[in-house]
Amino acid sequence: MSDQEQVIQERLRQAGNLPRHIAIIMDGNGRWARRRNLPRIAGHREGVRSVRDVVEACGQLGIEVLTLYTFSIENWQRPKEEVTALMKLMVRTVRRELNDLLKNNVKLMTIGRLEDLPKPTRDSMKDAIEKTKHCTGLILNLALSYSGRREILDAVKKVAQKVRTGELNTNQINEEVFSQYLYTANLPDPDLLIRTSGELRVSNFLLWQMAYTEIYVTDVLWPDFRRGDLYKAIEAYQKRERRFGLLSEQVKHVKTFGQSES
Repeated sequence: MSDQEQVIQERLRQAGNLPRHIAIIMDGNGRWARRRNLPRIAGHREGVRSVRDVVEACGQLGIEVLTLYTFSIENWQRPKEEVTALMKLMVRTVRRELNDLLKNNVKLMTIGRLEDLPKPTRDSMKDAIEKTKHCTGLILNLALSYSGRREILDAVKKVAQKVRTGELNTNQINEEVFSQYLYTANLPDPDLLIRTSGELRVSNFLLWQMAYTEIYVTDVLWPDFRRGDLYKAIEAYQKRERRFGLLSEQVKHVKTFGQSES
């Protein structure tokens, strides 16, 4: 890491309000490849470099959770050859990066329907999850065969089953209880969502969890996105006032009151 980058990271940490959880919609791989007259898989391969750089930077900054929208349920509708190539790329990438994940104390997790993945891909993910489960640094959370609507429906079914068996009373169901039945149970909601390639939509991603998430959109295509772009997103986040439905004056009062009580 260069001296300049160390200065940037220290400045971000000194600001005192780093996001605990960053979620990224990694968009633009296909366009990146098309502009270079390359097959789409070339964009996905270059996107892996971006993942590696961002994961490393998040770990160095002390970010708790990084959730990457890796493969949606809708992505299964893409051409079969692209899907097959993506699944093989995931296997190679997980196997190649496993030692670095361990060295950097990164814990791998997944959300979504892992059972939908081909067996080699599923097995490689499970192996990496098992081998990194003791890690205590950054949680790298991959959304695979994921759908925000399906996640909510799956949670509703689990809650309904608990009510049917008498393990849960309807009067006990609130937002906190319901959240424990989502794929992201025990993880903080995202503070910052980054979407690359300039698209202005959430694409069925973490619909429940993003109720109060700050959204940052950049025109940079994912294969070109590197830690410098990440730092810009975090700096923009740190300049915002998160009100959670309150007035600005109320937020300032709460902060002042909390400081005086501490």
